[in-house]
Amino acid sequence: MTGLAHDFGFDPTYGYDLDRLLAVGAPAEPAGFAAFWRERYAAALAVDPDPVLGPVEDKRDGCRVLGVTFSSVGGVRLGGWVVLPDAGPARHGFVVGHGYGGREAARLPLPLPHAAAIQPCVRGLPERGRTPGIPDTTAEHVLHGIGSPETYVLGGCVADLWCAASALRQLVPELAGRLGYLGESLGGGLGALALPWDDRFAAAQLTVPTFGNQPLRLTLECVGSGESVRRYAARHREVTEVLAYFDAAVAARRITVPTLVGAALFDPSVPPPGQFAVHNALAGPSRLAVLTAGHFDHPDLDRETAALATATGRFFARHLPG
Repeated sequence: MTGLAHDFGFDPTYGYDLDRLLAVGAPAEPAGFAAFWRERYAAALAVDPDPVLGPVEDKRDGCRVLGVTFSSVGGVRLGGWVVLPDAGPARHGFVVGHGYGGREAARLPLPLPHAAAIQPCVRGLPERGRTPGIPDTTAEHVLHGIGSPETYVLGGCVADLWCAASALRQLVPELAGRLGYLGESLGGGLGALALPWDDRFAAAQLTVPTFGNQPLRLTLECVGSGESVRRYAARHREVTEVLAYFDAAVAARRITVPTLVGAALFDPSVPPPGQFAVHNALAGPSRLAVLTAGHFDHPDLDRETAALATATGRFFARHLPG
């Protein structure tokens, strides 16, 4: 146990020590899981993302940061940022997912030098992903369209990542087959759902990923997006059949690329058992970075953040071609 002081009305370790966390499994894959996601991936690949770059908004860490807009499935036009090397060609490329707070600026530095990246805002979320008809607050966004797998907003968000990858490859065509994925929290869960079907990615890093082991997640109180889903499912039990198609741990069984997971022992927003379920289910080479806490300020936060950044750089230097 971490022994971190807090004022939550529940235990953010949920009574799990590291050994018990490493034993958390993934639920059974629902019928038609692979067909569902392969169909959505094919639909995303059929979209011309038509990326349009804006002016340079920032220059730092050896990079230029430009605004970008691109198209995704359903005729949605989204925004975000593209990061390009300040000098010379890009040797590596990244798609960078974000958490449920949205994204107000590009995340820098990137894990590797001489890298390019697209950092999209997924549909519905601030600042550049706001979409008519989709709520932009976490508690409402995570329930949007939850009545069926075909309409649930998370499916569209995963497609947004695939279309962002297509946009980056149009903008920087030399990156074909050399993409890495970075995702934290919401971006970690969406990344886990996206990776099994997309061979454009060679390696990934998922930090405190959400959506792991949905049946278990529905039993655990939290202060993150999962709480809205937990309360909704308590009144609408049929929604568990929809959530089965959006289980990051189930998807992780099909992730074969090298993947680094940063999973926390203590997390009031994304319960740790779900995070570890994603790591434990990975089918390919994996590395685990055990974090003291996620979504929570603590004395070791700066040190752990720096250590994870170093580990991430070394991981991609080893596993990302180029």
